Order: sequence, then structure tokens, then C-alpha cells
Amino acid sequence: LGACGGKSEPATLKVALLPVLDTLPIHVAAQEGFFEAQGVNVEIIPVASAPERDQIIAAGSADGMLNEIVSTLFYNKDEVQVQIVRTARAATRTAPLFRILAAKDSGIANVEDLKGVEIGISDGTVIAYLTDRLLEAEGFTTDEIATISVPKIPDRLALLGSGDMQAAMLPDPASSMALLGGATVVVDDTSHPEYGLSVFSFRKDIIDANPEAIKAFLAAVEQAVEKINANPAQYTALMGEQGLVPGPLLETYQVNPFPTAGVPSQAQWDDAVAWATGKGLLDTDVAYGDSVTAEYLP
Repeated sequence: LGACGGKSEPATLKVALLPVLDTLPIHVAAQEGFFEAQGVNVEIIPVASAPERDQIIAAGSADGMLNEIVSTLFYNKDEVQVQIVRTARAATRTAPLFRILAAKDSGIANVEDLKGVEIGISDGTVIAYLTDRLLEAEGFTTDEIATISVPKIPDRLALLGSGDMQAAMLPDPASSMALLGGATVVVDDTSHPEYGLSVFSFRKDIIDANPEAIKAFLAAVEQAVEKINANPAQYTALMGEQGLVPGPLLETYQVNPFPTAGVPSQAQWDDAVAWATGKGLLDTDVAYGDSVTAEYLP
């Protein structure tokens, strides 16, 4: 009886999202009705940290997520569980995505002062990867890089602001909030923008079962990116409601353009594999072609 109309119900995709600006296109697509117009339902599942997100994905309670190459590697080290379907946000030569900051009154004046200083990071994520890569690019040896795991972004920001932590790696705009509080930038990914990016990924079983839903999701995200890039100020209220930009920054924060449809390159993937292998976090090669697909992009 349900098939009499010849039209099936739209698929529902549950997406786990951290409270970071990278997710703005999904919130815009939801608010503007773009998902509905493309014929897909999207349920947003807020998560506070990368470990919480990964637990939810592993339990099958979410279908997709905002993540990064490094966590995709760990998902797929034994078998392909998730696939990257789009780059979400990326650093450029003029717009940083991630910054290593020093606390006010820490005495850290330049990158050399970071040698041996514990830097707040989130283990096993792009935060840890970028911390290593940016400091290595500045000539640091492995022994000179010290880190401490503080997975939640607000916790890292608070510890830096109170001076209980001398340095931290933070994504923007959390890093811009830290600057308001007197922190200073030591190094950021504008010097090596190839390292700074986030992605949208979905579980492979979901992609295989609902390829049209993935295409619809990405088509709606593309519409949202176009609207944001044309006039980001129109979404100031939405960014505030979703906690994507801290309140004190809302009226002045400049949203840099989001990347249009694309996926990470083979070189970016290979470098993350090399990092994870070098850290002893990965003991087998994970193929780019199995973990990254541009097939569903509009």
C-alpha cells in the first residue's frame, strides 16, 4: 500500500558535528531547507569532542561526521569503515585554520621558546598531526615537541586563558577568542596550508546503501557554501546560536571563504599516513582510493 504513490520516503542521514565553524554549511543547508529540497533528511547530532564523535560513529548512532584525514586513517586501518566525501574547510596562505598560541604572561615570545613546553592538543586528531608538522617545519626534533592531551576545545581554551597551560593548539575561531584574552600566536598553518583541513566523512555501509542520499547531502552543502561565501554576515545569528563563533567575536569575526566541492589530495593523505606510521599509531598502509572518494560531489 505504501508504494501506491511510487515515491519512497527521503533517506535520513545522522551527522555528528563538533561546535566548530567548519560545520556552518550543514547548519545553513538545514536552516535554508536545502537538504529538504534535495530530497534528504539530515539529523544533526552535536558532540563535544573528537573522542565522543568517534564513539558515536563506532556505535552506529551516526552515519556521517566532520572529521579529518588522521581519524579516517584510524577508522580504516583494519578495514574500510568510513570514506571522506568532501573537504569541509581548509587553511590558505592568508587565513589560518589552526594556531599554536602562547598564554598571556607565559614568557613565550617565539617558536623557539616552545621547545620542551607542553602544548595542549587532542590526541590522534588533526590537532596532534598539525602540532608535529608545524613545529618540525620550524626545525624542531621529536624530542623537543612536548604535548598534553586536552580533547575538548573549550577546556583547552579555558586552561590557556587562565595560564594553567602555557601553550595550546586551537582551531579558529576558538584561537581568535584566545587572542582576545591576551594569548599570542606563535605559529599557524598559513605557513603550511597543505596541512590544515577538515573533511566530511560517512560510514561506508551508509554510502553503499544510500548513494543518492550522499549526493543530495553534498549538493545541499554546495548550495550552502555558495550562499555563505556570497554574504557570510547573513549567518551571524546562526553561528551564535550553534556556538560556532564565540559571542564576543560574533559582530567582528570575518568568515573566510569555504572551499568549493573537492576532496583531499593523494599527497595530503600520504603525509598523514607517514605521520601516523612514524608515531607508531599505524602499522599498515591505508589506501587513498579506499578512503577518499570524489564520486558523490555535485
